[in-house]
Amino acid sequence: MKWYEVTVHSTEEAVEMISHFLHELGAGGVSIEESGSLNRPRDTSLGQWYELPLNDIPEGEAVIKGYFPEGQDMEQLLSQLKTSISLLTGFGIDIGAAQVEMALVDEEDWANAWKQYYKPIQISDRLTIKPTWEPYDAGEEEIVLELDPGMAFGTGTHATTALCLRTLDQWIQGGERVIDVGTGSGVLAIAAAKLGAEHVLALDLDPVAVSSATDNAALNGLEKQITVKESDLLGVLKEQQNGAPGPFKLPVDIVVANILADIILLFVKDVYDALSPGGLYVASGIITAKQDQVERKLVAEGFAIEQIQHEQDWVVIVARKQ
Repeated sequence: MKWYEVTVHSTEEAVEMISHFLHELGAGGVSIEESGSLNRPRDTSLGQWYELPLNDIPEGEAVIKGYFPEGQDMEQLLSQLKTSISLLTGFGIDIGAAQVEMALVDEEDWANAWKQYYKPIQISDRLTIKPTWEPYDAGEEEIVLELDPGMAFGTGTHATTALCLRTLDQWIQGGERVIDVGTGSGVLAIAAAKLGAEHVLALDLDPVAVSSATDNAALNGLEKQITVKESDLLGVLKEQQNGAPGPFKLPVDIVVANILADIILLFVKDVYDALSPGGLYVASGIITAKQDQVERKLVAEGFAIEQIQHEQDWVVIVARKQ
């Protein structure tokens, strides 16, 4: 099978947004290559080993590739993509050259090539992400998250996801009921369950993400602890209001969302309504330029800011329902 390979030459700062645009346009896979320089500073506090390919990508730049099956109107798709990328400058995001290219490639040329660079990585003192195809000897106290994200979903190693995982490790005490909004591969839902959450509702509007998260929950033996649903938070709230039957009832103790700041701003009240008094909202995927705006919105809707943590240009905010 042939696929259109759409390549965007941009910046590491814009990676999350451009990846999101490619997914929204229907990409059957997205790959990201950042600078392979061995001189760049990397977090090795937990003994991480960075086995990255050397390349000629300058520091701070990135190459994002999306794959689309034959038969699509690529002229219109490219036009939409370029427009979306250009609008990022209005949000203070450096898009770099923003050069977009397209080529026709064979499926076998890209479908599994990325796996050679995806290795087990320790995210926190307790949490380690292990791809299913890699052997790994876990320590006695180590919590291993088995993951086969597929091409379209996060491996858990991006700064926003790593921030969320470390935050959940800190705040989950055991017995909580959790909602993971925009679950993708399901890595945050799996972590919450393995950290002791009683039950996790994993939500995503993309049916392929729902399939991926369902498979990964099963790989970790968590089918009974994790309910994966094709929905968003507003949809779940409406179902509850209408008395729809289901295994998961509101309110919950924790809502976690690792998505774009602009989307987070749209459903702060929905999160507030879904939480028990004193419940926590863990919001990530927020670029530093949007931090103040998100904080103001949270406080305006009745949240108290409990914690803010940074990594690279990303922020995770923990807010408590008052």
